[in-house]
Amino acid sequence: MDLTAFFKAEFAEHHDVARRSEMALSGAFTSLVGACVTSVRSGGKLMFFGNGGSAGDAQHLATELTIRYKTNRAAIAAIALTTDTSALTAAGNDLGFDRIFSRQIEALGRPGDIAIAISTSGKSPNVIAALKQAKAMKLATAALSGKGGGDLAGLVDHLLVVPSDTTARIQEMHITLGQMLCGALEIELGMA
Repeated sequence: MDLTAFFKAEFAEHHDVARRSEMALSGAFTSLVGACVTSVRSGGKLMFFGNGGSAGDAQHLATELTIRYKTNRAAIAAIALTTDTSALTAAGNDLGFDRIFSRQIEALGRPGDIAIAISTSGKSPNVIAALKQAKAMKLATAALSGKGGGDLAGLVDHLLVVPSDTTARIQEMHITLGQMLCGALEIELGMA
């Protein structure tokens, strides 16, 4: 294997997806930031969730908001629904894996909150169930996805679909967009 060629090809694909994301997602990103600002200013919270690497991203972003991103500032209300192992395993065992996030939204969600799904495929049954629960409870909904958005189109209020079918590139853009969301919230909330 030519590792130098591999290295260059990975970066070339990354740069291509980043450029296409920049062109495609500016309006959707601006809309999501506005909805999150409205939520936080009215006492709402941001609830992040997803599976696998997306679960890690959910935790990362919730932490950036509750603790700090760039500046020492007041906490921003955010939670990752991927961190409570007792809730995840009890829901998985007693209700089924498809309900691990929807049950937490049922318990913790309030009108004015935003449920933010992270799913590379947009087809995860537990993510879809959680968004449907959020909609039923009149929460705002958002999703970061890829691969054309899967089943998320028409289901969420704010949809950012990374223009790629490569999971790794989609995940790279998700964390980039998530970090940008954190930075924009600090600025828009007057905390920067």
